[in-house]
Amino acid sequence: MKITSPHAWNIGYREARTVQEQLAEKLILRDDHKPLKIGTIAGADISYSRHNDLFFASVLILDFETMEVIEESYFSERVSFPYIPGLLTFREGPPLIRAFEKLRRRPDAVIFDGQGIAHPRGFGLASHLGLILDIPSIGCAKTRLVGTFQEPGPERGDFSDLLHDDAVVGSVLRTRNRVKPLFISQGHRISLATAQAVVLASCRGYRLPEPTRRAHLSVNRLRLSFENTANARG
Repeated sequence: MKITSPHAWNIGYREARTVQEQLAEKLILRDDHKPLKIGTIAGADISYSRHNDLFFASVLILDFETMEVIEESYFSERVSFPYIPGLLTFREGPPLIRAFEKLRRRPDAVIFDGQGIAHPRGFGLASHLGLILDIPSIGCAKTRLVGTFQEPGPERGDFSDLLHDDAVVGSVLRTRNRVKPLFISQGHRISLATAQAVVLASCRGYRLPEPTRRAHLSVNRLRLSFENTANARG
């Protein structure tokens, strides 16, 4: 995939906030087509050790019907941007983009382990990278970053609105009976209803959707393999 970033990544805190505020205005928060046709779906995740600045990124493309992995891509690099809540894309975005660049195929949609518009400036990881990739993207987070909600019902498919500043910024979706819900929000080029339906259809017996679940397992194996090799060498 050929990817062009609209801004520099190694920038200061205030400039990073300004980038988010400006780019958030460019988001498309509706479906490109009705219904959105998805043949392939990607999952993306990051893994890193708390003891160093080496980040590992993984992107997997799966067949949407069978959830079989049809392509995998990895990248690792050192990251210098500091940990600042609300600006995590500036840490995790560069290695993820490098992993996407190595893909031969272009997925029809992407699920990110992070927030979309359910973010203090309406521009989390899924929105930021979805806009750069120009692919329908979904934020699927395990925890809430902003907003208030009522606890959804206990059954798979039950959900409630996630509200922030008097607006619906996502949904709190139960993906498995009587387990903790996930926080779903639009990234780019998708409606909330479709984002929620895609996540639910991607959950095959686990709390997490298969694309991000498998990306998480894959990138952690990559990191642990690297660390074990490094430790063996002394």
